[in-house]
Amino acid sequence: MRQERDPSARADAAAPSRPAANLPPAVHVLLVEDDEAIRRSVGMALERYGYRVSVAPDGLTGLEMFRAAQHDLLLLDIMLPHLDGIGLCHRIRETSQTPILMMSARSDALDVVAGLEAGADDYVVKPVDTNVLVARIRTLLRRATFTAPPATDDRPGDADGLLTFRNLSIDTRGLEVRVDGRPLALAPTELRLLLEFAAAPGIALQRQTLLRKVWDYGWDGDIRVVDLAVQRLRKKIGAEHIETIRGFGYKFRR
Repeated sequence: MRQERDPSARADAAAPSRPAANLPPAVHVLLVEDDEAIRRSVGMALERYGYRVSVAPDGLTGLEMFRAAQHDLLLLDIMLPHLDGIGLCHRIRETSQTPILMMSARSDALDVVAGLEAGADDYVVKPVDTNVLVARIRTLLRRATFTAPPATDDRPGDADGLLTFRNLSIDTRGLEVRVDGRPLALAPTELRLLLEFAAAPGIALQRQTLLRKVWDYGWDGDIRVVDLAVQRLRKKIGAEHIETIRGFGYKFRR
């Protein structure tokens, strides 16, 4: 009989046998959720898919656990005691680009926006459908470990994979970005978004196109994640590089 997890325990749960051979090994998820029932059910569901799960019942505990151990992905509730999910996301983004997936109640549209603005990569709506949750986690992990495709005739770049746009340089092989010669830290989602823009300078790209290519979403994706990711990217590389095409999408300036 399975022993129930102490909801405030900081020890990692032992991962069961993995049902799918294509899952990455030892993927470590930190789940920060104050509701004991949700914490237990989501944690057990992720373990059944082969993930290693650590849990925290509040934001401050989650921050301490994140700083004390290596995690591959964070799953954060927005409404947390002591330090809410938005504040926790801000604190983590000060030092780390680890993928962050926020959880929100269906009515918390403003909180979703605030979470994405704070640096979260994506969000899911509670109650969380396990299949949707696992799909989003897999997508974020792929996004965090992807390799950019080489330059081709229709994809700009020199033999070294270096793209230059005024004060902005992008190494598509080393996945390094510099502004005015200084290295720039980008979250995985921001980097993928920038590479999509840089691959098609001067071409207007629809929000749905970016949603499909960067977030792997189809028609049912939320375009707010595109707008807010563009907003964060502009703050880092300079607003002059990305032009808004009203009612359509965005264009990367040459």
